[in-house]
Amino acid sequence: PKSSGEPNLCLADFIAPKDTGVRDYIGAFAVTAGHGADALVAEFERQHDDYNAIMVKALADRLAEAFAEYLHKRVRAEWGYGRDEQLSYEDLIRERYRGIRPAAGYPACPDHTEKRTLFDLLEVERNAGITLTESFAMIPPASVSGLYFSHVSAKYFAVGKLGKDQIVDYHRRKNMTIAEVERWLSPYLSYSPAEESSERS
Repeated sequence: PKSSGEPNLCLADFIAPKDTGVRDYIGAFAVTAGHGADALVAEFERQHDDYNAIMVKALADRLAEAFAEYLHKRVRAEWGYGRDEQLSYEDLIRERYRGIRPAAGYPACPDHTEKRTLFDLLEVERNAGITLTESFAMIPPASVSGLYFSHVSAKYFAVGKLGKDQIVDYHRRKNMTIAEVERWLSPYLSYSPAEESSERS
């Protein structure tokens, strides 16, 4: 629950609606540092070298995150709103810059199925060799995807508990069944679909 007077945020709050006529932009990205990492990990594991297997996974993950951070820095410079940034590495790590880089499956956008929209838009499988599993995990695992928002007030937030009315509205816009939406967003539901089902029967 939000404190009195605090708004419930939505990512759409940070991009101008089409009907306003305001020219606005949103960016999208998908990067990986994982090609070949699984084979290297498997080789270390074959040699019973757990330490280096773990280090390869960790390094690949960090490189993918660094790649996403680097591209975000380029976006801020090329779009003009961060051209004059003088940020230290500490500032970058603490994200002390304008704009956000939310990803599907995280608190501001908990629906993992939105990755499919982004992957289709960017032709990620063809252009970056990243694929999605049935549960929308990215392969290779050391991959990052998301959106760039440049709005001056854009900030990270967590979606609160969702009511049945919100799920019904979302299922219409997503062209998914209510049961599918409830399954993908189950940790965020303010109600129990199973209890509702038993009450109806």
